[in-house]
Amino acid sequence: MADSPEAIKKSIRTYLLVMGALFVGTVITYLVATLPSLDFGGHGFDAADCVIGLLIATVKATLVAAIFMHLNHEKKSIYWIFFGSFIFVAALGGLLALAYVSPIHDKFFPQGKPAHYGDKE
Repeated sequence: MADSPEAIKKSIRTYLLVMGALFVGTVITYLVATLPSLDFGGHGFDAADCVIGLLIATVKATLVAAIFMHLNHEKKSIYWIFFGSFIFVAALGGLLALAYVSPIHDKFFPQGKPAHYGDKE
């Protein structure tokens, strides 16, 4: 941590720069979501807009984790645990994509419109 006044001033400067970067990231996210000229892909919200939003959110989360949570000063084991969680989430996303591409066709997993209580069959 900071032991001298110079180190404290440097850390305050770093925190202010990260705060500014997070603010700019939030403004960019808002502009991408609202301005038609920054609408990627087709009109309205689509996969391209989702990817852009997730990329901006990933950069912002990385800044928060590295600077405010002090992960930039941690040991390598913390990095393995931290990035291992990203691999786990990616694997779950892959399983979700696999389930979407190859759905289960079974009598216990009905397809189509779900039945509601009180509906006549």
